[in-house]
Amino acid sequence: MTRAVRFERYGGTEVLRVVEVERPEPGPGEVRVEVLAASINPGEAAIRRGLYDAVFPATFPSGQGSDFAGRVTARGAGVQGIGVGEEVIGFSDSRSAQATDVVVPATNVVPKPATVTWEEAATLYVAGTTAFAAVRAVGADLGDVVVVAGAAGGVGVFAAQLARHAGATVVGTARDEDHDFLRGLEIMPVTYGDGVVERIRALVPEGVDAFIDTHGSGNVAAAIELGVSPARIDTIADFAAVKRYGVKGEGNAAGGGARTLSELAALIVEGDLRIPIDTIYPFERVAEAYDHLDTQHVRGKIVLRME
Repeated sequence: MTRAVRFERYGGTEVLRVVEVERPEPGPGEVRVEVLAASINPGEAAIRRGLYDAVFPATFPSGQGSDFAGRVTARGAGVQGIGVGEEVIGFSDSRSAQATDVVVPATNVVPKPATVTWEEAATLYVAGTTAFAAVRAVGADLGDVVVVAGAAGGVGVFAAQLARHAGATVVGTARDEDHDFLRGLEIMPVTYGDGVVERIRALVPEGVDAFIDTHGSGNVAAAIELGVSPARIDTIADFAAVKRYGVKGEGNAAGGGARTLSELAALIVEGDLRIPIDTIYPFERVAEAYDHLDTQHVRGKIVLRME
């Protein structure tokens, strides 16, 4: 037997349980991984509440989670190039990562560099690939000024650093408490909320070339007011604005994949990407971890540890 997160109906964190289930066995082309760490994400909470039922309906009992890191414990027929005992970073397409064992296609895992921690590795798929797609969507490049709304959050902290790595000057909106943290990442902080457009103009009077919105709350309208072309605005949080303004809405679906995982891990090794871990929760406290996420005052990522 193994342990896994399950919920039997849509709802808040009160529906989450950690239960014993049969240990999964890998089929042809699959690997089983002993999960040591798994990340949590806002999209998972929205699915669990039933907000995406029309697109991502749950079949009850439902599992949860996409990001994980761990060790390969079994291989199905035809799997080559991945050894039992190998440390890997991976992702589940079947909402099953929040478990002590997970089975995924072998193409969904990549080697974990020794200098990347389990907690860092577990954050890379959803937040990292979403940010990767957003930075690519706005064409961040050398000499650009790029604004990242929500730059201290789970996706924003990736996007801001990836834009900076591309050579851009990055302005990050955040609460005042996160400004010193962003400065430490070479990101220019500005307080979000009323008056943010004027504050950004004062900070970068030369203008803004591109804008990444990870938070919603009128940020796309602010980008338009700043004179940013809709072709260089990407939002992962305001899909009504995509239709209204003709901006982009590219995220995880556009940036996901094993190759991106490997590239992000390499940036950590090289010192070009830092993943702040806000809090590490024991697996059994998964409901508490999502309650924390719901406060929307998270610096970086929240991670579950399975051991």
